Parts: sequence; structure tokens; C-alpha cells
Amino acid sequence: MGTTNRSLHADVLVIGFGKGGKTVAATMGRLGKRVVLVERSARMYGGTCPNVGCVPTKALVHHSRKRRPEDVPQEWYERSVGEVQALTKLFRGGNYDGLNSMDTVTVITGTAAFTDPHTVSVDSGDGRVTITAETILINTGSQPIVLDIPGLRTSQYTVTSAELIDTTILPGRLAIIGGGYLGLEFASIYGQFGSQVTVLEAAPKIFGLVDDDVAAVAEGILVDEGIEIITGASTTEIRDGETSATVVYEADGRQHTLEADAVLAATGRAPATRNLNLEAAGVRTTQRGAVEVDEHLRSSQPHIFALGDVNGGPQFTYISLDDSRIVLDQLIGEGKRSTADRGAIPHTVFITPPLATVGITEAHARANGYRVKIASQPVADIVAMPRAYIVEDTRGMMKFVLDAETDEILGAALLSVDAQEMINTVSLAMRHGIRAAELRDAVYTHPTSTEAFNDVLATIVRSDV
Repeated sequence: MGTTNRSLHADVLVIGFGKGGKTVAATMGRLGKRVVLVERSARMYGGTCPNVGCVPTKALVHHSRKRRPEDVPQEWYERSVGEVQALTKLFRGGNYDGLNSMDTVTVITGTAAFTDPHTVSVDSGDGRVTITAETILINTGSQPIVLDIPGLRTSQYTVTSAELIDTTILPGRLAIIGGGYLGLEFASIYGQFGSQVTVLEAAPKIFGLVDDDVAAVAEGILVDEGIEIITGASTTEIRDGETSATVVYEADGRQHTLEADAVLAATGRAPATRNLNLEAAGVRTTQRGAVEVDEHLRSSQPHIFALGDVNGGPQFTYISLDDSRIVLDQLIGEGKRSTADRGAIPHTVFITPPLATVGITEAHARANGYRVKIASQPVADIVAMPRAYIVEDTRGMMKFVLDAETDEILGAALLSVDAQEMINTVSLAMRHGIRAAELRDAVYTHPTSTEAFNDVLATIVRSDV
């Protein structure tokens, strides 16, 4: 079959089908602008979140927790992966149809590279498409970092997170290199499915972004579920055997080994810019390879924007969504919105129960000269939280860091059932200057998790006043 070359002109060209880019594409398309969106893979319509990120991983959290003792681990896992793949396929099709069905939007599947500041060449498999555009959005996301550890990149047992959730074979023994949020989420998921999980973390502790008291409780929950966590561990080599890999690591001044059926590389993600030929467009990048942007997400070429993970900002879908608001304000709004407007951005690591945080820690507050009040309670002691007993999970704790002089909420760490929802209420309160006493005395429905604030914020366990 022959190939064809063609040319298109667009008002807006979006490279990458992620949350921020597709939101701008849909909005501009509805306004009658001619939009072209290029995605390199038909398996990534909609971006990372619905295909290999948020949706499938959180669906696997759900399925792993439903497994009963009598369920055969491999059978349950294979069934779960099948159901999750059906879900992601549904989302992927919905994302594609939602844009490509618009008269003003064209979706092209292929690999894009700049040839000049206003032109991109796309290899679509059945021909080359040359696209020129007045405005260009780079929304290519990020890709897993696989460290240059001897044997790791070449091992047949090494997997990335996207590869692991795409396999229907449950690893009996799973070694995870990296004890960050991604690694710990996967440890929790696969431990519940029935894998024997070992986490190797180079840092002296896991959950390093929260206070030690919160980290200790969170780590204890994982250890109680049978997950082995080795900190201060430097992985030095992966050796392939006939049926498994030998992971060699150093800890406590000695060399150790462990056998694994799969080795998950969970050491972070890097902006996906390598093949875009940004030099031809005159677009500068940072040392980490991210597109360099200003507070309005404009690159060194004012008509080229970068949204989502590719611009080096926080790697969260909801940040990419907010990026779209900033760009749309530049294109069709007042041009005032910027990244500087963001405050009290919440984060959640989806272990079970989830650990959700916002603001600063007690250690950070004290280091920055705040006089603080600390409100903290184990979930099992929170009288006003019967929901934890209803769903039979009273593990965890809640901690608030308050300004002792103003009653301002400086930060919070919620390790509990429904923490991923409650943290949004705390974040909203912080952004709008709602003091701790107001959050404490608010009226919440019952029986819910949010009403725990009535109890926790009424108990000041430590104060500098």
C-alpha cells in the first residue's frame, strides 16, 4: 500500500493527548477554531491518566482489596486486569470520539517533530503530515526513568509501571526499586493481590515528605500487610536467571541479594521531549529536559506553550487541568491567570488507607520560624468518625499544623479512610483563609469521615503558646 504526504494548517496544534492539551483543544474547537491534535499512540488517547496512570492504578487498588482469602491470587489478578483494561478501553474511546467527532478538530496518530517554530512534521505510519499553526501546545507528558544500574535496562524481568499493569501474570515475588509514592502505591496494590513485595529505597526513610510521626504510622501499615521495606539500600546490579532475576543491593555496609519474578523500576518520571526536535523550533529546555516556561506557560517562543508533566511542574493530572485554564486565559481570556495563583495544592498517595497531604509539615513550619499548634489523633481514637468503624478500617491518623498566633491552617496530613476526599476540603479552606476553628465548628453530615475535623481540631496535643 502506498503512502501519501499532505499538509494542514491549524489555528491551534496540540502535541499530546493529555489532560491539559485535550481540554484546550475541546474548548477552542467549540469556539470554531481549527484544531489539530497529534498523539503518538492509539493506546494513549486521553493521556497518561485514563490509560496507564490514575484510572487503571486506582482501579487495581479497588480490585486488590476485594480479593477474599479463598480467591486464587493469579486467577483474581488476571480477572482484575481484564476488567481494568476494559475500563481504560472505554475511557480511551470516549476521549478519542469526544474530540475527533467535532467538525473543527482533527486527531492524527503519529510521531511529531518540529521543523521550524510554526511547523511540525508527523509520521503517521501511512504517510507524512506537515502541520503549520499559529499557536502550538506541547503536552507530551513524561516517561519512566530507568536508572543506569548494571543489568536493569536489559533485564527481561524489568518492568515499568505501565508494563506491569498491562500483564496478566501476577509476579510471585516483586522487587520495587524506589520507595517514592509510585513505588509504595504499587507495593500496596501487589501485596494485596498476593505478591511477595520488597521495596528497595536508597534514602534513609520512606514517606520523606511528611513528618516522622505520620511516616512511622504509614510505614507500619505497609509492614503489617507483609510488605518488606529496606531503606538505605543501593541497588548495584540485576542478574538474569532462567526463571527469575537476582537483585543485588548494598545496605548497612554489606552486600545482599534477593530473587524476583519481576523488578519494577519506580525511580521517577522525566519530561518526554527527546524526539520533538525542539531545537528546530527555538524552544529552550531545562537541565532535566523539561520545556522551559514562564508563569503563563509560554516557552521561549511566545506562541508555543507547554502543559502538564512536560513543563517540569508537579506531575499530577489536576495540575495539567489547571495548566489548561492558564493557557485558555492567555488565548481567549484576560491573560491574568498564572502558576503563581496556585496555593495549597493537595496530594494523595493511594496506599490503603490513603495518605493525603496539603501545605507544610510541622518540621518545615518550625524551621521557618512559625509558632505552631499541633492537632493530631489516631483514627481509632476519633469519636466523631464512626465511618471508619462502619467500613472496618480504623488504621491511620490525622494531623493538622496550625499557626499558634493566627489559627491559620499551615498544613495537614490525613492518613485514613476517605483521606483523598477530605484533603480537598482542607485545601479549599486554606486557599480561602478559613481558620482551624471554623473548620472545627462546621456542620458536617453524619456518619461521614469529614466530621472527624470536629474532633481532631478540638484537641491540641502540642502548642508553642
